[in-house]
Amino acid sequence: MFPHHTASFGRPVRRAALGALSLAAACSLLITPATAAPPGTRTPDGHCAGRAGIRVPGAARQQADCLDELTTAGTVASGHTDPADYAGLTPKDLPTPSGVPGIQLDGYFPDTSTTNTDHGWNHDSQFVIRLPDHWNGGLVVAGTPGNREQYAGDRAIADWVLARGYAYAATDKGNTGTSFYRDGRRPGDAIAEWNTRLTQLTRAARAVVTQRYHRPPDRTIATGLSNGGYLVRWQLENHPELYDGGVDWEGTLWRPDGPNLFTSLPAALRHYPAYAAGGAGAADAEAALHRAGFPAGSEFLWPYHYQVYWDLTQRIYREELDPGYDGAAEAGTPYCATGTHACDADYDYAARPAAVHRAVGRIALTGRIGKPLITLQGTLDVLLPISEDSDVYARMVHASGRGGLLRYYRIEDGTHTDSLVDAFPGRLRPMVPCHRTAFTALERWIGGRGLPPAGHTVTRPADADPATLLTSCPLGQPAPGPAA
Repeated sequence: MFPHHTASFGRPVRRAALGALSLAAACSLLITPATAAPPGTRTPDGHCAGRAGIRVPGAARQQADCLDELTTAGTVASGHTDPADYAGLTPKDLPTPSGVPGIQLDGYFPDTSTTNTDHGWNHDSQFVIRLPDHWNGGLVVAGTPGNREQYAGDRAIADWVLARGYAYAATDKGNTGTSFYRDGRRPGDAIAEWNTRLTQLTRAARAVVTQRYHRPPDRTIATGLSNGGYLVRWQLENHPELYDGGVDWEGTLWRPDGPNLFTSLPAALRHYPAYAAGGAGAADAEAALHRAGFPAGSEFLWPYHYQVYWDLTQRIYREELDPGYDGAAEAGTPYCATGTHACDADYDYAARPAAVHRAVGRIALTGRIGKPLITLQGTLDVLLPISEDSDVYARMVHASGRGGLLRYYRIEDGTHTDSLVDAFPGRLRPMVPCHRTAFTALERWIGGRGLPPAGHTVTRPADADPATLLTSCPLGQPAPGPAA
Protein backbone atom coordinates (compact mmCIF):
# COMPACT_ATOMS: atom_id res chain seq x y z
CA MET A 1 0.00 0.00 0.00
CA PHE A 2 2.93 2.31 0.81
CA PRO A 3 1.12 5.41 2.12
CA HIS A 4 2.99 8.63 2.75
CA HIS A 5 3.09 9.53 6.45
CA THR A 6 2.42 13.27 6.59
CA ALA A 7 -1.33 13.29 7.15
CA SER A 8 -3.19 15.70 9.34
CA PHE A 9 -6.75 14.70 9.97
CA GLY A 10 -9.59 17.19 10.31
CA ARG A 11 -13.18 17.52 9.21
CA PRO A 12 -14.22 15.45 6.18
CA VAL A 13 -14.41 17.18 2.82
CA ARG A 14 -15.20 14.92 -0.12
CA ARG A 15 -14.36 16.68 -3.35
CA ALA A 16 -16.67 16.87 -6.32
CA ALA A 17 -16.67 13.95 -8.72
CA LEU A 18 -14.70 14.18 -11.93
CA GLY A 19 -17.49 13.73 -14.44
CA ALA A 20 -17.15 10.91 -16.97
CA LEU A 21 -13.58 10.11 -15.91
CA SER A 22 -14.05 10.18 -12.14
CA LEU A 23 -15.18 6.57 -11.53
CA ALA A 24 -13.11 5.90 -11.11
CA ALA A 25 7.87 -2.04 -4.04
CA ALA A 26 18.15 -17.75 -12.87
CA CYS A 27 20.35 -15.04 -14.22
CA SER A 28 22.08 -11.80 -13.49
CA LEU A 29 19.70 -8.86 -13.70
CA LEU A 30 22.25 -6.07 -14.02
CA ILE A 31 21.95 -3.99 -17.17
CA THR A 32 24.80 -2.04 -18.74
CA PRO A 33 24.55 0.42 -21.63
CA ALA A 34 26.22 -2.04 -23.99
CA THR A 35 23.51 -4.65 -23.39
CA ALA A 36 20.61 -2.38 -22.49
CA ALA A 37 18.38 -3.05 -25.48
CA PRO A 38 17.57 -6.46 -26.98
CA PRO A 39 18.50 -7.40 -30.54
CA GLY A 40 16.30 -5.81 -33.15
CA THR A 41 16.13 -2.45 -31.41
CA ARG A 42 15.03 0.35 -33.70
CA THR A 43 16.07 3.98 -33.69
CA PRO A 44 13.44 5.77 -35.80
CA ASP A 45 14.72 9.09 -37.12
CA GLY A 46 17.40 9.68 -34.48
CA HIS A 47 17.58 11.36 -31.07
CA CYS A 48 14.23 12.75 -29.87
CA ALA A 49 12.81 12.77 -33.38
CA GLY A 50 9.29 14.15 -33.71
CA ARG A 51 9.19 15.56 -30.19
CA ALA A 52 7.34 18.73 -31.19
CA GLY A 53 4.61 16.81 -32.98
CA ILE A 54 3.71 14.32 -30.25
CA ARG A 55 0.28 14.82 -28.69
CA VAL A 56 -1.06 12.89 -25.71
CA PRO A 57 -4.73 12.16 -26.50
CA GLY A 58 -7.04 13.69 -23.92
CA ALA A 59 -4.33 15.55 -22.01
CA ALA A 60 -5.19 18.98 -20.67
CA ARG A 61 -1.49 19.82 -20.37
CA GLN A 62 1.74 18.29 -21.57
CA GLN A 63 5.38 19.21 -21.93
CA ALA A 64 7.97 17.29 -23.92
CA ASP A 65 11.67 17.32 -23.10
CA CYS A 66 14.58 15.80 -24.98
CA LEU A 67 16.83 14.12 -22.41
CA ASP A 68 20.24 12.53 -22.67
CA GLU A 69 19.22 10.16 -19.85
CA LEU A 70 15.71 8.83 -19.07
CA THR A 71 16.71 6.72 -16.06
CA THR A 72 17.22 8.10 -12.58
CA ALA A 73 20.95 8.20 -13.36
CA GLY A 74 20.07 11.43 -15.15
CA THR A 75 16.54 12.45 -14.24
CA VAL A 76 17.37 13.14 -10.59
CA ALA A 77 19.86 15.83 -11.62
CA SER A 78 17.72 17.16 -14.48
CA GLY A 79 14.59 17.43 -12.31
CA HIS A 80 12.58 14.92 -14.35
CA THR A 81 11.77 12.67 -11.40
CA ASP A 82 11.15 13.06 -7.68
CA PRO A 83 13.33 10.88 -5.44
CA ALA A 84 10.95 11.44 -2.52
CA ASP A 85 8.28 9.68 -4.55
CA TYR A 86 10.16 6.38 -4.68
CA ALA A 87 11.97 6.63 -1.34
CA GLY A 88 11.87 3.40 0.65
CA LEU A 89 10.72 1.13 -2.15
CA THR A 90 14.05 -0.46 -3.13
CA PRO A 91 17.24 -1.65 -1.43
CA LYS A 92 19.84 1.11 -1.11
CA ASP A 93 22.43 -0.75 -3.19
CA LEU A 94 20.15 -1.50 -6.15
CA PRO A 95 22.19 -0.57 -9.25
CA THR A 96 20.88 2.17 -11.54
CA PRO A 97 21.29 1.48 -15.26
CA SER A 98 22.15 4.34 -17.60
CA GLY A 99 22.64 5.13 -21.26
CA VAL A 100 18.98 5.65 -22.24
CA PRO A 101 18.45 8.90 -24.20
CA GLY A 102 15.00 9.88 -25.39
CA ILE A 103 11.86 11.95 -24.86
CA GLN A 104 10.04 12.50 -21.58
CA LEU A 105 6.44 13.71 -21.62
CA ASP A 106 4.92 15.10 -18.43
CA GLY A 107 1.38 16.34 -18.13
CA TYR A 108 -2.08 15.74 -16.78
CA PHE A 109 -5.57 14.75 -17.86
CA PRO A 110 -8.64 16.84 -16.92
CA ASP A 111 -9.44 16.47 -13.22
CA THR A 112 -10.92 18.52 -10.40
CA SER A 113 -8.75 17.34 -7.49
CA THR A 114 -5.46 19.00 -6.64
CA THR A 115 -3.48 16.72 -4.29
CA ASN A 116 -0.49 16.30 -6.65
CA THR A 117 1.80 19.33 -6.38
CA ASP A 118 4.50 18.11 -8.81
CA HIS A 119 5.79 20.79 -11.18
CA GLY A 120 3.80 23.37 -9.23
CA TRP A 121 0.72 22.30 -11.19
CA ASN A 122 -1.43 21.40 -8.16
CA HIS A 123 -3.40 19.09 -10.40
CA ASP A 124 -4.18 15.37 -10.19
CA SER A 125 -4.17 12.75 -12.94
CA GLN A 126 -0.57 13.61 -13.75
CA PHE A 127 1.37 11.20 -15.94
CA VAL A 128 4.87 10.59 -17.23
CA ILE A 129 5.62 8.91 -20.56
CA ARG A 130 9.20 8.07 -21.54
CA LEU A 131 10.17 7.20 -25.12
CA PRO A 132 13.71 5.86 -25.52
CA ASP A 133 15.57 6.51 -28.75
CA HIS A 134 16.48 2.83 -28.90
CA TRP A 135 13.08 1.16 -28.78
CA ASN A 136 12.47 -2.59 -28.54
CA GLY A 137 8.85 -2.44 -29.74
CA GLY A 138 7.21 -2.72 -26.32
CA LEU A 139 5.32 -0.53 -23.86
CA VAL A 140 5.17 -0.90 -20.06
CA VAL A 141 2.41 0.90 -18.14
CA ALA A 142 2.23 1.23 -14.37
CA GLY A 143 0.09 2.64 -11.63
CA THR A 144 1.83 3.71 -8.46
CA PRO A 145 1.99 1.94 -5.09
CA GLY A 146 0.24 3.38 -2.08
CA ASN A 147 -0.89 6.96 -2.56
CA ARG A 148 2.29 8.09 -4.26
CA GLU A 149 2.76 10.13 -7.40
CA GLN A 150 3.71 9.16 -10.93
CA TYR A 151 7.47 8.79 -10.35
CA ALA A 152 7.10 6.18 -7.57
CA GLY A 153 8.06 3.31 -9.87
CA ASP A 154 11.09 4.99 -11.39
CA ARG A 155 13.75 3.10 -9.45
CA ALA A 156 11.98 -0.23 -8.96
CA ILE A 157 10.53 -0.58 -12.46
CA ALA A 158 11.14 2.25 -14.95
CA ASP A 159 14.94 2.31 -14.87
CA TRP A 160 15.18 -1.38 -15.69
CA VAL A 161 12.52 -1.58 -18.41
CA LEU A 162 13.81 1.59 -20.09
CA ALA A 163 17.30 0.07 -20.16
CA ARG A 164 15.78 -2.93 -21.93
CA GLY A 165 14.35 -0.65 -24.61
CA TYR A 166 10.72 -0.35 -23.51
CA ALA A 167 8.66 2.81 -23.64
CA TYR A 168 7.26 3.49 -20.18
CA ALA A 169 4.18 5.28 -18.87
CA ALA A 170 2.93 5.83 -15.31
CA THR A 171 0.06 7.65 -13.64
CA ASP A 172 -0.56 9.10 -10.18
CA LYS A 173 -3.94 7.29 -10.34
CA GLY A 174 -5.97 10.50 -10.04
CA ASN A 175 -5.47 11.29 -6.35
CA THR A 176 -2.50 11.17 -4.00
CA GLY A 177 -1.46 11.48 -0.38
CA THR A 178 -2.92 10.20 2.86
CA SER A 179 -6.11 12.23 2.42
CA PHE A 180 -6.85 10.68 -0.96
CA TYR A 181 -10.26 9.61 0.35
CA ARG A 182 -11.48 13.22 0.05
CA ASP A 183 -11.69 12.81 -3.71
CA GLY A 184 -15.08 11.83 -5.12
CA ARG A 185 -18.70 11.92 -3.96
CA ARG A 186 -19.37 8.33 -2.90
CA PRO A 187 -17.40 5.84 -0.84
CA GLY A 188 -15.03 4.04 -3.17
CA ASP A 189 -14.90 6.79 -5.80
CA ALA A 190 -11.23 7.60 -5.20
CA ILE A 191 -10.07 4.00 -5.62
CA ALA A 192 -12.40 3.40 -8.55
CA GLU A 193 -10.74 6.36 -10.26
CA TRP A 194 -7.37 4.61 -10.03
CA ASN A 195 -8.61 1.95 -12.42
CA THR A 196 -10.10 4.46 -14.83
CA ARG A 197 -6.91 6.49 -14.90
CA LEU A 198 -4.69 3.54 -15.75
CA THR A 199 -7.04 2.55 -18.57
CA GLN A 200 -6.97 6.14 -19.82
CA LEU A 201 -3.19 6.31 -19.69
CA THR A 202 -2.73 2.97 -21.45
CA ARG A 203 -4.85 4.08 -24.38
CA ALA A 204 -3.07 7.42 -24.57
CA ALA A 205 0.41 5.90 -24.25
CA ARG A 206 -0.27 3.40 -27.03
CA ALA A 207 -1.23 6.30 -29.29
CA VAL A 208 1.87 8.27 -28.28
CA VAL A 209 4.12 5.28 -29.02
CA THR A 210 2.53 5.00 -32.45
CA GLN A 211 3.20 8.69 -33.13
CA ARG A 212 6.85 8.48 -32.07
CA TYR A 213 7.83 5.19 -33.67
CA HIS A 214 5.39 5.13 -36.61
CA ARG A 215 3.78 1.87 -35.53
CA PRO A 216 1.86 0.66 -32.48
CA PRO A 217 3.60 -1.34 -29.76
CA ASP A 218 3.83 -5.04 -30.50
CA ARG A 219 3.35 -5.81 -26.80
CA THR A 220 1.87 -3.84 -23.92
CA ILE A 221 2.64 -5.04 -20.39
CA ALA A 222 1.01 -3.79 -17.20
CA THR A 223 2.99 -4.01 -13.99
CA GLY A 224 3.08 -2.49 -10.54
CA LEU A 225 3.56 -3.18 -6.86
CA SER A 226 1.09 -3.08 -3.98
CA ASN A 227 -1.79 -0.86 -5.13
CA GLY A 228 -0.07 -0.90 -8.50
CA GLY A 229 -0.33 -4.69 -8.49
CA TYR A 230 -4.05 -4.41 -7.72
CA LEU A 231 -4.37 -2.24 -10.83
CA VAL A 232 -2.69 -4.91 -12.95
CA ARG A 233 -5.17 -7.52 -11.73
CA TRP A 234 -8.14 -5.21 -12.35
CA GLN A 235 -6.97 -4.22 -15.83
CA LEU A 236 -6.47 -7.82 -16.96
CA GLU A 237 -9.92 -8.67 -15.62
CA ASN A 238 -11.74 -5.69 -17.13
CA HIS A 239 -9.69 -4.50 -20.13
CA PRO A 240 -7.65 -7.46 -21.35
CA GLU A 241 -7.91 -6.10 -24.90
CA LEU A 242 -5.41 -3.36 -24.03
CA TYR A 243 -2.64 -5.66 -22.78
CA ASP A 244 -0.61 -8.69 -23.73
CA GLY A 245 0.04 -9.61 -20.11
CA GLY A 246 0.96 -8.33 -16.68
CA VAL A 247 3.20 -8.78 -13.67
CA ASP A 248 1.43 -8.25 -10.35
CA TRP A 249 3.87 -7.52 -7.55
CA GLU A 250 2.00 -8.16 -4.25
CA GLY A 251 -1.23 -6.50 -5.37
CA THR A 252 -3.87 -5.49 -2.85
CA LEU A 253 -6.90 -7.79 -2.68
CA TRP A 254 -10.40 -6.31 -2.43
CA ARG A 255 -13.39 -8.64 -2.01
CA PRO A 256 -16.80 -7.56 -0.72
CA ASP A 257 -17.05 -10.58 1.58
CA GLY A 258 -13.36 -10.61 2.48
CA PRO A 259 -10.61 -11.22 2.92
CA ASN A 260 -9.44 -7.66 2.45
CA LEU A 261 -7.49 -5.09 4.44
CA PHE A 262 -10.35 -4.69 6.88
CA THR A 263 -10.35 -8.34 7.88
CA SER A 264 -6.67 -8.38 8.92
CA LEU A 265 -5.51 -4.89 9.93
CA PRO A 266 -7.98 -4.32 12.81
CA ALA A 267 -6.82 -7.57 14.38
CA ALA A 268 -3.22 -6.37 14.17
CA LEU A 269 -4.12 -3.07 15.84
CA ARG A 270 -6.20 -4.80 18.49
CA HIS A 271 -3.72 -7.48 19.53
CA TYR A 272 -0.27 -6.04 18.89
CA PRO A 273 -0.15 -3.78 21.99
CA ALA A 274 -0.73 -6.77 24.29
CA TYR A 275 1.89 -8.76 22.39
CA ALA A 276 4.43 -5.92 22.65
CA ALA A 277 3.73 -5.39 26.35
CA GLY A 278 4.69 -8.96 27.18
CA GLY A 279 3.32 -10.58 30.28
CA ALA A 280 0.50 -13.04 30.68
CA GLY A 281 -1.47 -11.95 27.63
CA ALA A 282 1.40 -11.86 25.14
CA ALA A 283 1.15 -15.47 24.00
CA ASP A 284 -2.58 -15.21 23.33
CA ALA A 285 -2.07 -11.95 21.43
CA GLU A 286 0.66 -13.54 19.31
CA ALA A 287 -1.63 -16.45 18.47
CA ALA A 288 -4.39 -14.02 17.50
CA LEU A 289 -2.03 -12.20 15.15
CA HIS A 290 -1.06 -15.50 13.55
CA ARG A 291 -4.74 -16.40 13.08
CA ALA A 292 -5.30 -13.04 11.38
CA GLY A 293 -2.72 -14.01 8.75
CA PHE A 294 0.53 -12.57 10.07
CA PRO A 295 2.84 -15.56 9.72
CA ALA A 296 5.00 -17.17 12.34
CA GLY A 297 8.55 -15.99 11.78
CA SER A 298 7.46 -12.46 10.83
CA GLU A 299 7.38 -11.17 14.42
CA PHE A 300 10.56 -9.13 13.99
CA LEU A 301 8.69 -7.01 11.41
CA TRP A 302 5.67 -6.28 13.58
CA PRO A 303 7.02 -3.27 15.54
CA TYR A 304 7.88 -1.36 12.36
CA HIS A 305 4.55 -2.10 10.73
CA TYR A 306 2.61 -1.15 13.84
CA GLN A 307 4.44 2.18 14.03
CA VAL A 308 4.39 3.00 10.32
CA TYR A 309 1.80 1.11 8.29
CA TRP A 310 -0.96 -0.77 10.08
CA ASP A 311 -2.68 2.11 11.85
CA LEU A 312 -2.48 4.68 9.07
CA THR A 313 -3.43 2.22 6.34
CA GLN A 314 -6.50 0.96 8.22
CA ARG A 315 -7.78 4.43 9.01
CA ILE A 316 -7.41 6.07 5.59
CA TYR A 317 -8.77 3.15 3.56
CA ARG A 318 -11.60 2.66 6.02
CA GLU A 319 -12.41 6.38 5.63
CA GLU A 320 -12.52 5.92 1.85
CA LEU A 321 -14.90 2.95 1.94
CA ASP A 322 -16.74 3.35 5.26
CA PRO A 323 -16.65 7.04 6.30
CA GLY A 324 -19.72 6.60 8.49
CA TYR A 325 -17.92 4.40 10.99
CA ASP A 326 -16.44 7.34 12.88
CA GLY A 327 -19.25 9.84 12.21
CA ALA A 328 -18.08 13.40 11.73
CA ALA A 329 -14.44 12.54 12.44
CA GLU A 330 -12.09 12.06 9.55
CA ALA A 331 -10.01 8.87 9.39
CA GLY A 332 -10.50 8.02 13.03
CA THR A 333 -8.11 8.43 15.95
CA PRO A 334 -4.46 7.41 15.53
CA TYR A 335 -3.43 4.51 17.78
CA CYS A 336 -6.68 4.53 19.71
CA ALA A 337 -7.05 1.99 22.50
CA THR A 338 -9.51 -0.83 21.93
CA GLY A 339 -12.82 -0.03 23.60
CA THR A 340 -12.77 3.69 22.83
CA HIS A 341 -15.49 5.17 20.62
CA ALA A 342 -15.20 4.37 16.89
CA CYS A 343 -11.73 2.92 17.33
CA ASP A 344 -10.35 1.26 14.21
CA ALA A 345 -8.78 -1.44 16.37
CA ASP A 346 -12.36 -2.61 17.03
CA TYR A 347 -13.52 -2.35 13.42
CA ASP A 348 -15.64 -5.39 12.49
CA TYR A 349 -16.00 -5.45 8.72
CA ALA A 350 -18.38 -8.42 8.69
CA ALA A 351 -20.82 -6.51 10.91
CA ARG A 352 -20.78 -3.30 8.88
CA PRO A 353 -23.87 -2.30 6.84
CA ALA A 354 -24.49 -3.75 3.40
CA ALA A 355 -23.68 -0.35 1.86
CA VAL A 356 -20.09 -0.71 3.02
CA HIS A 357 -19.77 -4.10 1.37
CA ARG A 358 -21.30 -2.65 -1.80
CA ALA A 359 -18.67 0.12 -1.77
CA VAL A 360 -15.94 -2.52 -1.61
CA GLY A 361 -17.76 -4.41 -4.34
CA ARG A 362 -17.34 -1.43 -6.68
CA ILE A 363 -13.56 -1.94 -6.65
CA ALA A 364 -13.49 -5.71 -6.07
CA LEU A 365 -11.53 -8.28 -8.01
CA THR A 366 -13.06 -11.43 -9.50
CA GLY A 367 -10.14 -13.53 -10.71
CA ARG A 368 -11.51 -13.53 -14.27
CA ILE A 369 -8.29 -12.43 -15.97
CA GLY A 370 -8.20 -12.36 -19.76
CA LYS A 371 -4.45 -12.29 -20.45
CA PRO A 372 -1.37 -13.99 -18.97
CA LEU A 373 -0.55 -12.82 -15.45
CA ILE A 374 2.42 -13.50 -13.20
CA THR A 375 1.79 -12.78 -9.52
CA LEU A 376 4.50 -12.72 -6.88
CA GLN A 377 4.38 -11.98 -3.18
CA GLY A 378 6.74 -12.42 -0.25
CA THR A 379 5.95 -14.96 2.43
CA LEU A 380 6.88 -12.39 5.12
CA ASP A 381 4.62 -9.64 3.83
CA VAL A 382 2.98 -8.29 6.99
CA LEU A 383 1.12 -5.36 5.43
CA LEU A 384 -0.83 -7.61 3.05
CA PRO A 385 -0.43 -11.07 4.61
CA ILE A 386 0.11 -13.58 1.82
CA SER A 387 -2.47 -16.06 3.15
CA GLU A 388 -5.09 -13.30 3.02
CA ASP A 389 -4.03 -11.87 -0.33
CA SER A 390 -2.23 -13.58 -3.21
CA ASP A 391 -2.95 -17.10 -1.97
CA VAL A 392 -6.63 -16.18 -2.12
CA TYR A 393 -6.38 -14.38 -5.46
CA ALA A 394 -4.68 -17.39 -7.05
CA ARG A 395 -7.56 -19.58 -5.89
CA MET A 396 -10.01 -17.06 -7.35
CA VAL A 397 -8.30 -17.21 -10.75
CA HIS A 398 -8.39 -20.99 -10.77
CA ALA A 399 -12.03 -21.07 -9.60
CA SER A 400 -12.98 -18.81 -12.49
CA GLY A 401 -11.48 -21.24 -14.98
CA ARG A 402 -8.54 -18.97 -15.85
CA GLY A 403 -5.79 -20.92 -14.11
CA GLY A 404 -3.97 -21.51 -17.39
CA LEU A 405 -3.34 -17.76 -17.60
CA LEU A 406 -1.71 -17.50 -14.16
CA ARG A 407 1.69 -18.22 -12.71
CA TYR A 408 1.95 -17.50 -8.97
CA TYR A 409 5.27 -17.41 -7.14
CA ARG A 410 5.53 -17.16 -3.34
CA ILE A 411 8.92 -15.60 -2.58
CA GLU A 412 10.38 -17.03 0.61
CA ASP A 413 11.41 -14.29 3.07
CA GLY A 414 10.24 -11.48 0.81
CA THR A 415 8.32 -8.65 2.47
CA HIS A 416 6.20 -5.75 1.31
CA THR A 417 8.86 -3.03 1.50
CA ASP A 418 12.27 -3.77 -0.01
CA SER A 419 14.04 -1.10 2.00
CA LEU A 420 13.52 -3.36 5.04
CA VAL A 421 16.09 -5.72 3.52
CA ASP A 422 18.67 -3.13 4.57
CA ALA A 423 17.10 -2.63 8.00
CA PHE A 424 17.19 -6.37 8.81
CA PRO A 425 20.40 -7.75 7.23
CA GLY A 426 20.30 -11.44 6.43
CA ARG A 427 16.65 -11.91 7.35
CA LEU A 428 14.81 -10.87 4.17
CA ARG A 429 15.06 -11.39 0.44
CA PRO A 430 14.65 -8.38 -1.87
CA MET A 431 11.65 -8.64 -4.18
CA VAL A 432 12.88 -6.40 -6.99
CA PRO A 433 15.11 -9.03 -8.69
CA CYS A 434 12.21 -11.51 -8.47
CA HIS A 435 10.02 -8.99 -10.26
CA ARG A 436 12.63 -8.69 -13.00
CA THR A 437 12.89 -12.45 -13.43
CA ALA A 438 9.09 -12.67 -13.54
CA PHE A 439 8.99 -9.92 -16.15
CA THR A 440 11.43 -11.74 -18.43
CA ALA A 441 9.43 -14.95 -17.95
CA LEU A 442 6.31 -13.08 -19.06
CA GLU A 443 8.18 -11.77 -22.11
CA ARG A 444 8.95 -15.33 -23.19
CA TRP A 445 5.40 -16.45 -22.43
CA ILE A 446 3.59 -13.80 -24.45
CA GLY A 447 6.24 -14.01 -27.17
CA GLY A 448 5.52 -17.70 -27.71
CA ARG A 449 8.95 -18.78 -26.50
CA GLY A 450 7.83 -21.07 -23.68
CA LEU A 451 5.72 -21.25 -20.57
CA PRO A 452 7.07 -20.00 -17.24
CA PRO A 453 7.71 -22.55 -14.49
CA ALA A 454 4.65 -23.84 -12.70
CA GLY A 455 3.67 -21.77 -9.68
CA HIS A 456 5.49 -22.65 -6.46
CA THR A 457 7.36 -21.21 -3.48
CA VAL A 458 10.71 -19.78 -4.56
CA THR A 459 13.09 -20.66 -1.74
CA ARG A 460 15.83 -18.35 -0.51
CA PRO A 461 19.20 -20.10 -0.92
CA ALA A 462 20.71 -20.52 2.52
CA ASP A 463 24.23 -19.73 1.29
CA ALA A 464 23.38 -16.76 -0.97
CA ASP A 465 25.22 -13.55 -0.15
CA PRO A 466 23.41 -10.17 -0.22
CA ALA A 467 24.95 -9.14 -3.55
CA THR A 468 23.67 -12.31 -5.23
CA LEU A 469 20.18 -11.91 -3.77
CA LEU A 470 20.12 -8.33 -5.04
CA THR A 471 20.71 -9.38 -8.65
CA SER A 472 19.31 -12.90 -8.98
CA CYS A 473 16.03 -14.67 -8.32
CA PRO A 474 15.70 -17.86 -10.39
CA LEU A 475 12.12 -19.04 -10.71
CA GLY A 476 13.02 -22.55 -11.82
CA GLN A 477 12.93 -24.45 -15.09
CA PRO A 478 10.37 -23.43 -17.75
CA ALA A 479 7.34 -25.65 -17.87
CA PRO A 480 6.89 -27.98 -20.87
CA GLY A 481 4.29 -27.23 -23.48
CA PRO A 482 3.43 -24.41 -25.87
CA ALA A 483 3.20 -20.81 -24.73
CA ALA A 484 -0.22 -19.25 -24.24
